[in-house]
Amino acid sequence: MAAMPGRWFGFGFNQFGQVVNRRECEGDGKVLEPVTVTVHSLGKAGQWPAGGSCLRKLSPAWSHTACLGDDGSIYVFGFVDGRPWQQMCIVNQAHRGCMDILSSEKYLLMLWQDRVECRDIQNLSTGEVEGDLIWVKQLKDREKQCTALPLIPDGYVTTTLPFYKPLAPQLRARKLALGSEHAVLLSSDFTVYSWGSGRHGQLGHGGVEDEAEPRIVEALHGLAMAEIAAGGWHSVSSSASGDLYVWGWNESGQLGLPAKSCSEEKHRKTPQQKRLSGEVTPSLSEANNTVIKSANKITALGDSNVFISIQAFPALLDLPEELEVSKVSCGSRHSAVITREGKLFTWGWGNYGQLGHGQSNSSDLPRLVEYFVRNRLSVLDVVCGTWNTFVFAQQEAF
Repeated sequence: MAAMPGRWFGFGFNQFGQVVNRRECEGDGKVLEPVTVTVHSLGKAGQWPAGGSCLRKLSPAWSHTACLGDDGSIYVFGFVDGRPWQQMCIVNQAHRGCMDILSSEKYLLMLWQDRVECRDIQNLSTGEVEGDLIWVKQLKDREKQCTALPLIPDGYVTTTLPFYKPLAPQLRARKLALGSEHAVLLSSDFTVYSWGSGRHGQLGHGGVEDEAEPRIVEALHGLAMAEIAAGGWHSVSSSASGDLYVWGWNESGQLGLPAKSCSEEKHRKTPQQKRLSGEVTPSLSEANNTVIKSANKITALGDSNVFISIQAFPALLDLPEELEVSKVSCGSRHSAVITREGKLFTWGWGNYGQLGHGQSNSSDLPRLVEYFVRNRLSVLDVVCGTWNTFVFAQQEAF
């Protein structure tokens, strides 16, 4: 079977047109099931790609989405330049060569062969690369490979001041994921480090203290880790063998562990059930003294009415049928993984449809996104925005 060209899909928060830029989708700002991401023509030949298959990468922020075209052009749609439901080509084909992008609510970082540039996303001058730059860093060491933001030679960039931060050479960073208040790093020897705010256990060191410098996540030390992701206040990692580990805040079930908010959403408790659950979450020490091996085996906690609000050590999370994980991503309070079979599973906060299940319910159990299975689509990549999700998938020809 020959593989068909892939395309991007999006679902979740769409109040400003940052998932699908069509007025008929405005409504309540929710896209509950995957829709094709398409950058529409504005009547200028060659300025916009024909569709989602021409987009190499998406970098979503809360109110907009930045896209990198196959030719190095950069497009932004959503709330842009102070207005909602906008589409802009901010780096056109005349300035091809952009290698990667990283977007936040205020800034857009662009990686070129010899430099990193930062622009104000809400104060754009379209088409002119030099028109509104607010920061540039030249990359002098061209011998070092640099193709994936936020990593650059000798350090990394962020979308907050100061934009550049150095890293110790001995870390030999392979991948870096930035959360709202913390960072997770995967080194070249497949070791996981974390630093930043730890107030929700998102660093995985067993406590809620902050860490100023990268520190090894000891619970994963000795395991060959392959993928990392950092959400609002939680973290996800997968091993080379496809095992999945989660830690941090679980308020909306974003760890795939029992969450009180999800239980209350599923059904109204009787007074007896309320007494049993006590409206109490276990203390940090109680939660971490219990080895949680599966969200589907809550009995490991000793009481099916015990909920986890903070998991400060990495917990091993089993997917249905013991499927193995190939890629991971985190939103503010939801998570998504791709299995080696090309299936997508999501869980956590789902108020805007960011889980892709056709509804706005939250879930503390990993659930298969059936849309892609129904349409015979194999999922290759997933990128979680703050309150939405973007997926790259391709269809097999029969």
